[in-house]
Amino acid sequence: MRVQSLTLAAAGVALLAPTALPAAAVPSREGVAAPKGAVTAADLLDRVRRCTQVSRGRYRTDGDARATVRVCGTRGAVFWKADLDVDCDGRPTARCNRRTDPFFSAATAYQQSDGRHLNAESLPYIVIPAPSGIWNPWAQGIRGGAVAAVIYKHRVQYAVVGDTGPRDLIGEASYAVAHGLGIHADPRRGGVASGVTYIVFRDSRVTPIEDRRAAAAAGERLARRFVRAR
Repeated sequence: MRVQSLTLAAAGVALLAPTALPAAAVPSREGVAAPKGAVTAADLLDRVRRCTQVSRGRYRTDGDARATVRVCGTRGAVFWKADLDVDCDGRPTARCNRRTDPFFSAATAYQQSDGRHLNAESLPYIVIPAPSGIWNPWAQGIRGGAVAAVIYKHRVQYAVVGDTGPRDLIGEASYAVAHGLGIHADPRRGGVASGVTYIVFRDSRVTPIEDRRAAAAAGERLARRFVRAR
C-alpha cells in the first residue's frame, strides 16, 4: 500500500519555467531498438550488479513489508532496487486528484519555477525518503531536481527528484514515470511489486525542475558517463 509522500516545505526549492516535451523512455537492445548511441537498460544494469552500501540500514517498500532495500553507491551515483508505487501528488489533473487517488496531496516537496507544485501526470519524477538515520540523501549530493534513471525490464525513463516520502519507505515515482516505463499507472491499482532500479546521479540538477527536455538530455549524458566509469 502506498503511503502518502511528505511535503517538506523547508526543503522546497523553486526552480525555473516549464517546457512541453516529455522525457522519453528508452527501450534497450533487448526490446524495441534504442536510438543509435543511446544508453540502454542493459548498459545501466550491468553497472549496478554489485552493491557498496551507503545507507546505514535498509528500507521497506510498503508499510507492512520487511526492511530489505539497501541504498548503494558509486563515485558518481547512488542506486537501489525496489518496487514502484505510483505517486500522483502535486497539481490536480484528470488522472491525479482526490477522486482517483486516496492518498492524494496537492503539494510536492519541490516546486517549479512559477511556484506551483509539480504535475505528476506529465512530469517524470521520483520520490526519495526524507533524511533519517537510515540514510541522508542530501549528504550524498541528492536533492530536488537531481537527475535519475529509472529502469524496468527493457526500458529507461529519465526523471528528476521531485518529492520526499516517509523516512523508512522507498520505491515511488510519478504517474509519468510509470507510464513511460509501460507500468500500469493508476494510483490505486497500478505500479509493480518489484524489479525497478533507481539510479540517481550525485550533484546533478535540472534547472528548471519541470524542464523535461533538459532532464532527458542530462540523463542520457550522465548515464553515458556512468556506464563508462570504472
